[in-house]
Amino acid sequence: MTAFSRTPLQDFLPARIAATADTPWIPMSVEKSWKPLRFLKDGRGFVELLRMRPGAVMPLHRHTGEIHAYNLAGTRTLCTGEVIGPGDYVYEPPGNTDWWKVTGEEEMTALVVVIGAVEFIDAGGNVKSRADAHSQLQAYRDHCVRHGLALRDLVD
Repeated sequence: MTAFSRTPLQDFLPARIAATADTPWIPMSVEKSWKPLRFLKDGRGFVELLRMRPGAVMPLHRHTGEIHAYNLAGTRTLCTGEVIGPGDYVYEPPGNTDWWKVTGEEEMTALVVVIGAVEFIDAGGNVKSRADAHSQLQAYRDHCVRHGLALRDLVD
C-alpha cells in the first residue's frame, strides 16, 4: 500500500491551473515579450515565459534572489560563453550579475522562476530599473486594462 492510497482526498490542496493560451504576451520591446504564469505570495517572486527574437540582448542585470531558467526553444549565449539550448537549465544564485544574447535563427523561449528582483544596471553599477513581483503584476494589470482583457487570477 502506498502513502497515496492511505491519504484522504480532502487532505490534498486544489491545484491552481493557468491556461497559458488565455494569458497574453506582454511586450517589453520589439525584441522581447513575457507571459506571466504566477505571482508568488507576499511579492517573493514571479514565474514567467520569456520570449526574445534572434539577436536580442538581455542587458547587464543583477539578481537579488535566485533564478531558475529552463530553455524551451532557441539558443542563448551567456556573457561567460556558455551556450544554452532547448532542454538546458540555468540556476543563478542571489547576487549573480550577467548579460546574455539570443543566438541562432530561432526565437528563444524560456520558463523563468524569479525569486526577489532583477535589477538592470549601468556600467557604473547603478540600478537603472528593477523588475519584481509587484512591478510585473502592475505591468500585467495595466496591459489587460489597456487592451480590454480579463484579468486572470495569477496571484498566490
